[in-house]
Amino acid sequence: MYPDLSYFLHDLFGTQPDNWASIFKMYGLFLVLAILAASQIFYWELRRKASEKLFQPTTIEKTEGKKPERQDYIYNAFFGFLLGFKGVYAAQHFEQLQRNADEVLLSTAGSWWGGIVGAVAFAGLKAWEAHGLRNTMPEVRSVEIYPHDRIGQITLIAAISGVVGAKIFYVFEDFSSFLEHPAQTVFSGSGLTIYGGLIGGFLAVSWYLRRHRIPLVPVLDAVAPALIIAYGIGRLGCHFSGDGDWGIVAAAQPAWWFLPDWLWSYDYPHNILREGIPIEGCQNRYCMHLAEAVYPTPLYEITMAFAIGGILWFARKRFHIAGMVFFLYLALNGLERFWIEKIRVNSKYDLGFMQATQAELIATLLFVIGVSGMVWLWRKRDKK
Repeated sequence: MYPDLSYFLHDLFGTQPDNWASIFKMYGLFLVLAILAASQIFYWELRRKASEKLFQPTTIEKTEGKKPERQDYIYNAFFGFLLGFKGVYAAQHFEQLQRNADEVLLSTAGSWWGGIVGAVAFAGLKAWEAHGLRNTMPEVRSVEIYPHDRIGQITLIAAISGVVGAKIFYVFEDFSSFLEHPAQTVFSGSGLTIYGGLIGGFLAVSWYLRRHRIPLVPVLDAVAPALIIAYGIGRLGCHFSGDGDWGIVAAAQPAWWFLPDWLWSYDYPHNILREGIPIEGCQNRYCMHLAEAVYPTPLYEITMAFAIGGILWFARKRFHIAGMVFFLYLALNGLERFWIEKIRVNSKYDLGFMQATQAELIATLLFVIGVSGMVWLWRKRDKK
């Protein structure tokens, strides 16, 4: 459908596909939207819990009017160098950027003069800031910081560690591809496993919370609706870009089916993987569609993710046992993913007595943990 923004604009306004807008990949755009949505929902819930006195503020010393130090100039110059080094190179190789942005942005190639100009410019901006503060005396004051005030840091840590975790799990899931093309597999923007992202993000954020003495359980309850809504938005990117997260070949449509045909089976035209057979008359960069229509499993997951999000949003003010919302999220998430794997294309492990995908194994574990956790919390409350 829409491997990048240019194809969406083509359908909307009739503009030519594969133009300048093709550098904006559809999956990446939805991934950014998913992170922004999760951050906002998470912020609302953390702030609400702070108003209920579930978090205690941390007092920190904040200095206003402080002049930039040497490391500030170094950081600015380094950032400016990277921006100029890759930005100018990307502009010089725009056609290559359109074809494969990862190949351009994640390579070691770049423009040295662009990097030098960028470094000087950004260091100069910091010097201009220092010039404006030349007659200002630094003022130190105490500020109370709540967890929702740290939402930017938490989101950044979760995003980076989540991508790393998702990539690591993908490597294990498709180890043969990694052995054939290790660099391409690791540095490619595609190939991300959701459960690897959740586990990676959980470990990193848990470390951050512990470091700042923020209680973990209320934060887990707060983040549960955000995670599942972000998952649904991310799956929109999977569907619209045609990134391969589709289902098996669909069975014949039954007579009782009353919904649109594309909800039963879909051939993913212009898919970003360029899989299938050529589209007749198409002369653009993405001109393939699947030879046999498959189940559009991302659409099913989107529906279930938003439904689970609604359940958790309803339960968040009605469950008064700390941790119950998060365990409910684990159970529903595991249940949803286990059953969708039955009609999804994925690699399976041979366990001797059965075959199962990586996602099925993790989903089963999450469901068991979720249900066991809810039962344990309920019995613990009864004992009290």
